[in-house]
Amino acid sequence: MAGEVTPTFDCRVAFAETMLELAAADPRVVVVVADTVGSSNLGSFRDAYPDRLINVGIAEQDLIGVAAGLAGAGLKPFVSAAGCFLTARAMEQIKVDLAYSGRAVTLCAQSPGFSYGALGSTHHSAEDLGWLRTIPELTVLAPVDPVDTAGALRWAASHDGPVYVRIGRVKVPQVNPADLAFRPGQAVQLADGAHVTLVATGAMAGAALEARDLLAGAGVEARVLAMASVKPLDRDAIGQAAAETGAIVTVEDALVTGLGGAVAELLAVTRPTPMRMVGIQDQFAPVGDPAYLFEYFGLTPVAIRDAALELVG
Repeated sequence: MAGEVTPTFDCRVAFAETMLELAAADPRVVVVVADTVGSSNLGSFRDAYPDRLINVGIAEQDLIGVAAGLAGAGLKPFVSAAGCFLTARAMEQIKVDLAYSGRAVTLCAQSPGFSYGALGSTHHSAEDLGWLRTIPELTVLAPVDPVDTAGALRWAASHDGPVYVRIGRVKVPQVNPADLAFRPGQAVQLADGAHVTLVATGAMAGAALEARDLLAGAGVEARVLAMASVKPLDRDAIGQAAAETGAIVTVEDALVTGLGGAVAELLAVTRPTPMRMVGIQDQFAPVGDPAYLFEYFGLTPVAIRDAALELVG
């Protein structure tokens, strides 16, 4: 309906609700935080399970070590901290204590991308997808909406290995059906099209769908894939999209070394395909609120449309 406003959601709410659900179902579930109860929306969890929330203070390297030890003792730790500090400060511990040691710990990266926009690049979590997908045996997920967020956490609780999950703070529309069963390595086709494929992760799925509508006005049919699983990647969906549409645009609220790099590496050795990567290029961001930064880096429906039009002429 014309003028109707699409509702949007803070995925931290889905995170908090799902953590309560998981804790109620499994007494082994614990949450470890770095003085981030409030920003992680975990006040209700703390009140319901005070003995199962461990606050190590602002010490992200210790945070990972404590979680690895809890996992070794048979518990199911969920680590929750600001994505920028969780990854940049504790990369060695993520690599060695979790991935190399095979610990079943779920890393919940709060407020990724430009969520802390006005605090500058020290607080932006733009590099995380590119960094973490290089670590062997670590699953890397960037849910696109609250349904994805809850599904990714439920799946992680059953997975016997380390998982990294982005927990978005920038409000996004729900693009997935409510009954979606999350599976790593499986994209969700949100719309079909024959001329170009838009592959979106994190907070960008809604923008990709809007770009599809803009492209339709130019006579271009765009397929839209929601790719919450950056690693493992849905190789079949990407290959099929390359074969059937002949052009691919990746869209991510991160450096293009994340989803864009992963898709480009796959296509380079399987089916070379014209591509554009919409995301952050090789630069630090200026200071500004998230809306300004999304506009600055072209993370908008209009910019996605323009990237697609470059490919299809």
